[in-house]
Amino acid sequence: MRFPQPHRNGGETQQHFHSTISLQKLKRFNSLILVFRFSAFCFSLASAVFMLTNSRGSDSFHWYNFDAFRYVFAANAIVAVYSLFEMTAAVWEISRNATLFPEVCQVWFDFGHDQVFAYLLLSANSTGTEMARTMKDACTDNKPFCVQSDIAIALGFVGFLFLGVSSLFSGFRVVCFIINGSRFYV
Repeated sequence: MRFPQPHRNGGETQQHFHSTISLQKLKRFNSLILVFRFSAFCFSLASAVFMLTNSRGSDSFHWYNFDAFRYVFAANAIVAVYSLFEMTAAVWEISRNATLFPEVCQVWFDFGHDQVFAYLLLSANSTGTEMARTMKDACTDNKPFCVQSDIAIALGFVGFLFLGVSSLFSGFRVVCFIINGSRFYV
């Protein structure tokens, strides 16, 4: 069975042969990417929320007084929004068998942004870890603040792991696109 792959920019259509097994593998692959993107979204959002709510009264520490913790919050919030967009794109692709952008743009958009945001999360959480480590002596009086900061940073690192795996999958799609001319050829 042949399915034409239309180019959204008005070019000619290419036809690729897809068997039923190939289509099932494609749906499983896209569903797996959706699961990893959903996990990255959940952990990044949880990290941002934990950092945002990390204030214990007027006389204790506040997260926004530390540049490293503001960086952790901002990076995790940005990645949560990006992951939400990518989840929407993945659901669109699974349900409609088409990408939001032209295929070549979608492949490179996913891969490039996954890479950039994964490194952003790694950088932010590493910076937050260093700040939390240097604050260990001051944490005797503000133990809940330090524990919640540690939890937010740990959640951010888990979000990084899921985004890193998503980046590997989008890299696989780039390689498929370069070799076969289509990201759908699995």
